[in-house]
Amino acid sequence: MIHSTAIIHPEAEVAEGVEIGAYTIVGPGVTIGKNTWVGPHAVINGPTIMGERNRIYQFASLGDDPQDKKYKNDRNSRLIIGNGNTIREFCTINRGTDGGGGETSVGDDNWIMAYVHIAHDCHVGNGTVLANNATLAGHVTIGNYAILGGFTGVHQFCRIGAYSLTAIASVVVKDIPPFLIVSGNTARPSGLNREGIRRHNLDQKIAQRLNAAYKTLYRGGLLLTDALNAIREANQDCPEVLAFVRFIDESTRGIVR
Repeated sequence: MIHSTAIIHPEAEVAEGVEIGAYTIVGPGVTIGKNTWVGPHAVINGPTIMGERNRIYQFASLGDDPQDKKYKNDRNSRLIIGNGNTIREFCTINRGTDGGGGETSVGDDNWIMAYVHIAHDCHVGNGTVLANNATLAGHVTIGNYAILGGFTGVHQFCRIGAYSLTAIASVVVKDIPPFLIVSGNTARPSGLNREGIRRHNLDQKIAQRLNAAYKTLYRGGLLLTDALNAIREANQDCPEVLAFVRFIDESTRGIVR
């Protein structure tokens, strides 16, 4: 059902089973998948492609221009949102820029709470939780099942690893390896996210390997290169730990230490 006061552009594509609330505006170049609910007073501009079963709450602003002074009506600017996401009140998610690949993306089954900002060219994985007022600057990547505490601020180009957790009001200026907990301004490691490991039913032996890798990296007193070599050598048969090492190897901003 589409409320009589909603404004839907003729070039927008709205699938069956979509509900759109009062005074919501859906612009040209927007595609909304089946069984999505959009509350009142939301604004969705395009190009934006949204999958199925999403819930968009009042006063959310999706797919508007990037907040980047270099943006000049870039041809490839777009926002892609997957399936089953909850996007709460006053969230802002901007489209990408040509300079950043053109695309901002949000995966599936994310829980994005009120006043969250996701800037241009960010990529959010699946199953994440972004608590109230979390703010992602441009070009940030969030791994699957990561949790950002309320008021977390993430510097542009940072990567947040899968299954990691930031405490409330963390200020993130470097990459966070997978499975870590960080806190503070600026954010520093506080330990391994054991609760996240438990919730996602990772094997206990994998948890033990990750814990040993964490201790080697952060408490072993080794140079970063030496610590990574030691971890890699001891875990050739553990893909999860090797992914942990690879994340760090690929870092361009450096990691929290």
